[in-house]
Amino acid sequence: MPAHWDALPGWADADMRAALGAFMRSCARLDNRSDSEPLSPRAAWAGQVGDWRAACTAAAMTGPTAEAAQATFEAFFAPVRAIALDETGEAVGETGLLTGYYEPYVEVRGEADGEFSQPLRRRPADLVSVDLGLFESDLAGRRIVGRVNDGSLVRYYNRAEIEVDNRGEIFAWGRPIDVFFLQIQGSGRLVDAGGNQSRAAFAAHNGLPYRSIGRELIERGELQAHAASKAGIEAWLNRNGSAATAELFSVNPRYVFFETQDLTDPTLGPRGSSGVALTPMASIAVDPAFHAWGVPVWLAADLPDMPAWTGLVVTQDGGGAINGPLRGDFFWGWGELEERRAGTTRAQAQWTVLLPVSVAQRIVDATPPA
Repeated sequence: MPAHWDALPGWADADMRAALGAFMRSCARLDNRSDSEPLSPRAAWAGQVGDWRAACTAAAMTGPTAEAAQATFEAFFAPVRAIALDETGEAVGETGLLTGYYEPYVEVRGEADGEFSQPLRRRPADLVSVDLGLFESDLAGRRIVGRVNDGSLVRYYNRAEIEVDNRGEIFAWGRPIDVFFLQIQGSGRLVDAGGNQSRAAFAAHNGLPYRSIGRELIERGELQAHAASKAGIEAWLNRNGSAATAELFSVNPRYVFFETQDLTDPTLGPRGSSGVALTPMASIAVDPAFHAWGVPVWLAADLPDMPAWTGLVVTQDGGGAINGPLRGDFFWGWGELEERRAGTTRAQAQWTVLLPVSVAQRIVDATPPA
C-alpha cells in the first residue's frame, strides 16, 4: 500500500549514507543487464532494470552529506508499505520476523593441532548446482544441489558422510564450535597463528535442510531455551567431549563449503547472495522467492540496545532459514558487540519498500480500492 515520507517513523532524522553506498554497489550489478529485463523474475512488483537506471545515476552523483543522501531517496523513490498476503490475496500480516547475523572472527591453523580439530573445506568437484530456470522459465531463480550418479542427479552427501569420506579439500583447521557457527553465518574472517587475516567466503552448501543444534539440545532437555546461545552450546560441548560433539553436529545434515579471499577492504563484509559486498547495518538477507536484489527497505523494529530502531537497508543477501515475504536477517557486521547483537536479534519488523516512482505508481494503479 502507498505511504508518505512523513509517515515513516524516524525518516526525517536518519543518516542514510551507508544505505546509499550499499545501494550504489547493487546498482553496479545492473550495468550489463538489459533495460527490459525484470529486476527479478520472481518479484515482478520490482519492475524492470530500466526502471532503476535514473535512481542509480542519481545515487552516484549524490553529495557526501546525510542531507544529500536523504534528498536523493526522496526525489527518485516512493515508499510502499509491505504486507504479507495469503493465496487469496487477503492481508495476513503487517510485520515479519527479523533476526540478525554477523561475520565471525575464527582462529585457524594450517594443520590439525589440539583444540583446532575441525576442518574447513573447499567446494568438492562433484557438487553440482542447477539453475532450474534454464529448463522451466517459471522456476527462474530456483536452484537445486546434488551430484551425478549413473547419469542421474541425486542428493549430495550429508554432513556425516562428508566428514567421514573427507570430501572437499581442507584448507584450515579451527575449533569445532567456531567452524560450526562459521557455517551457520556463511562467511567469516580467519585469523592465523601470526595474526594475519583473510576471509572464508561462502562457496556452496550440500543442498540438505538446516537443522538447529540449539533446538535439538532444547528438545532433548539438555539446555533451557534461554541458554541455547553459542556460549551455552559451547559449554555443553566442552562438558560432553568430542564424541558427543560429532554426534550433535551430525543432527544438522547441511554442510557449507568455503573459498578463501584476501581481505581487500576490511570496512565491508563478505559478498552476499546478490554478489555485492555487505554493509554493516545497511544490508539485509531476504527470501528471493518474494524479493529482488538491490531494493531499499525502511525497517522499524526493536533491536538489541536500540528499542524502536528505524533505518534504511538494502536487500543484498539470502539464507536457507530466511523464508517468507516479511522475513529478514539483519547484517550487523563483525566484532564482539556485533556477535552479541546478532545472537539476540529477534523482533517483529515493519517493512516499507522504496521503489522508483514509476514502479510505485504502477502498484498503486493496480491496487483495487478498499
